[in-house]
Amino acid sequence: MIFSKKSSARIDPARFVEVVDGNNRPLAVLDKDMAHRQLLRHRSVQVLVFNTDKKIYLQKRSANKRFFPGRWDISARTHPHVSEASADAALRVLREELNLTVEHTQFVRTLPACAETGFEHISIYTLPRNTQPITPNSDEVSEGYHFSREELTCLVKEFRELLTPNLVTLWEAGLLVSV
Repeated sequence: MIFSKKSSARIDPARFVEVVDGNNRPLAVLDKDMAHRQLLRHRSVQVLVFNTDKKIYLQKRSANKRFFPGRWDISARTHPHVSEASADAALRVLREELNLTVEHTQFVRTLPACAETGFEHISIYTLPRNTQPITPNSDEVSEGYHFSREELTCLVKEFRELLTPNLVTLWEAGLLVSV
């Protein structure tokens, strides 16, 4: 017997990602850390939350985060669980990180996996006119703030070291504006 009965213990789905090919087709399931270490293509979902004044909500990542702790990042981001639809992952991450429960988000676009995206096929969604209060999950987010386009431009130009590379990449691509 290859597996003992003990091997049927519950596996945390958040630890695994689908490794994908250049066309975003699944090839294998692998531990998320291993996929990152080996620079393998995989999926991520990112959600941009704007208020009614068209200001974008940025989160300051928890000091406990493995990558870029304490840096400002986009509103919410996650890796889809194995076989989870990107749209469902967008709703999940809003609940888990910002305590926002919404029925749907708006798809913006997909960015192909490359070095600039951390080899992640990124599906970008937006919540264009959020009126709900945001209550960050302190395990994930240390604080948050709504930034105007001018404030965000100043942050990127003058304080880049306080931001995640992902945030800068999306700003440079012109994707951090309300639709």
